[in-house]
Amino acid sequence: MNPFNQLDDLNRREFLSNTARTAFGVTLGGASTSWFNSAEAAEVIAGSKGKAKNVIYLYMAGGMTHIDTFDPKPDAPSNIRGPLKPIGTNVSGIMLGQHLVQTAKHVDKMAIVRSMNSTQGAHAQGNYNIHTSYTQRASITHPSMGSWANQLDPGRMGGTLPPFVTVQTGNRHPGAGFFEPSFSPLPIGDAQSGLQNSKRRKDISEAQFNRQLALRSKLDGEFMERFSKGQRNVRAYNEMFDNAVSLMKSKDLEAFDLSKEPEAAHALYGTEKFSKGVLLARRLVEHGVRFVEVGFGGFDWHSDAFTKADEMLPVLDRAYAALLHDLEIKGLLDTTMVVIATEFGRTPKIDDDAGRNHFPKAFSFALAGAGIKGGTVYGETDETASNVITKKTSPADFNATIATAMGLDYDEVVMSPSKRPFRMGGEKGKPIIDVLA
Repeated sequence: MNPFNQLDDLNRREFLSNTARTAFGVTLGGASTSWFNSAEAAEVIAGSKGKAKNVIYLYMAGGMTHIDTFDPKPDAPSNIRGPLKPIGTNVSGIMLGQHLVQTAKHVDKMAIVRSMNSTQGAHAQGNYNIHTSYTQRASITHPSMGSWANQLDPGRMGGTLPPFVTVQTGNRHPGAGFFEPSFSPLPIGDAQSGLQNSKRRKDISEAQFNRQLALRSKLDGEFMERFSKGQRNVRAYNEMFDNAVSLMKSKDLEAFDLSKEPEAAHALYGTEKFSKGVLLARRLVEHGVRFVEVGFGGFDWHSDAFTKADEMLPVLDRAYAALLHDLEIKGLLDTTMVVIATEFGRTPKIDDDAGRNHFPKAFSFALAGAGIKGGTVYGETDETASNVITKKTSPADFNATIATAMGLDYDEVVMSPSKRPFRMGGEKGKPIIDVLA
């Protein structure tokens, strides 16, 4: 007889909470009394085993069409399904849009969430909601997922490489929000250019450079002593400067250099800007960066949608499939989760300009790799992909799922500077248990 089954419900949950704390070594946001704010969270996290040690988050900016990618409707009227045909995959019964040919070979590693639903139908608000689990407010900026993860588990922030890097994500990213500057992502504007201005000038010797650093420290010393404790921006600048100097002197700087990759790797991922961003993400994860987000803009297809689909979806397909293949070959897929997300979907009905408009009522996301039950479809839309009819999923639910796969407490309360409580799972978000391995 299994003694675990004989525990009453309260003792069982206490046991799971203690097991999760002990087994995963999770240190959550400086909590002094318990690691988990609810027994339910403790139980779910204990079951996940924290398999996703790293996350590569691919964000399709503009609102990627769901009906032409992850939720095709072959029996819908032509003014809804459009000219693109669905294709089969390596999992019987799961179909994708016709441009996802390479992705179709990896569906056994993926969980497709077809029941995403949001109330945010504008770009800035939708982007914010997806990244933070909260609606946008004028009074405060919430932290994004990468910053949440590192704040809840600061033990992963060692070394000279930053734990959170954004690649080609633009200026709408919420970053660390109200968290301390040390939890902010390092932004890379162009993957091929790498980390700019990160090397000592050739005409400056190391001794000269060190003297300049010492002089700066002396000149700024009194100012920093007076203002760094109370002024967040002063603290942010000082931390950024110190971290930059440490990285300049580290061999880890090579992680940002795509020229170190063989030609075969470049050929596998493709030549486009997004493709290089995905290759850089794999390289950064390989060097220990915990959370990397790569942006791919241009999905706001209000007109001529299918010409744009012909141009852009093969780029996503090639880079994404290459990433899953590459991570698997390198033995990293068992510890790395790959996410595809966007701010909302597109209207199923095609308009007079051959476009699809903003549509937050129903859209699709995808998860793959560590902690994910492959070959899974979660949720369903109706016959025209217009309404979620089963297992409606919010951005907060989706973020709670990522957190749980990482072994983090989606229900952990973090207080804002104005003493308002916030959680990675938003106010009501719960993880999607059915997609977790």
